[in-house]
Amino acid sequence: MGLFDRISRVVRANLNDVVSKAEDPEKILEQSIIDMQEDLVQLRQAVAQTIATQKRTEQQYNKAQTEANSWQQRAQLALQKGDENLARQALERKKTNSETAGALKAQLDGQSGQVETLKRNLIALESKISEAKTKKDMLKARAQAAKANEQLQGAIGRLGTSSAMGAFERMEEKVMIMEARSQSAAELAGADLEGQFAQLESGSDVDDELAMMKAQLAGSPTPQSLPPASQNPPSSASSSVVDKDLEDLRSKLNNS
Repeated sequence: MGLFDRISRVVRANLNDVVSKAEDPEKILEQSIIDMQEDLVQLRQAVAQTIATQKRTEQQYNKAQTEANSWQQRAQLALQKGDENLARQALERKKTNSETAGALKAQLDGQSGQVETLKRNLIALESKISEAKTKKDMLKARAQAAKANEQLQGAIGRLGTSSAMGAFERMEEKVMIMEARSQSAAELAGADLEGQFAQLESGSDVDDELAMMKAQLAGSPTPQSLPPASQNPPSSASSSVVDKDLEDLRSKLNNS
């Protein structure tokens, strides 16, 4: 393959690609209808011109045939008058006109067939143009719908990458984080409050038990029935025993 052939193929390929991308279906359809209508006008002119030529040929044929018949009658008249020479000349004119009429008749038959063919082509082209106009409207509607759908899909595709949508999504995530923090703080605050009440309740049991133990050590059944301050204190022997028990308790607590 020669270099010029390769260059030519590349150039034609690029040109075809550019033309293909530049083609607008709506405009091409309109131009196609215009081209077909121009062809229809030219075909009508050709039909009209062929019919006119046929008419002229028919007139010439009729005239030649009439002349041939006229010279036939003149030849008969000359022969009746005894002028054989004149009759021969008349027959020669008749022969010429008859030959002309024969040639015109063959031409007229050909023109008649040509006119019929052109008329059929004219009718077929008119039918195609009518059909093309109907299809053109339908194809234009489909092309417009396809363009609108393509633009819509493009807009939807750009939503995910647009800065506005990205900012919206970031703010939505930020609000969710704020809500989570608020809920966590509320849960922690509730847990602290419950813990404080639990400590108070547990502390009250210990205090009550401690008071009961004090009351028992003092020889009273309950803290409410403690003797007045004017009663005699416990003996020294009892105090020493209590002190010893307290020391043992402190030692156990310190070792545990």
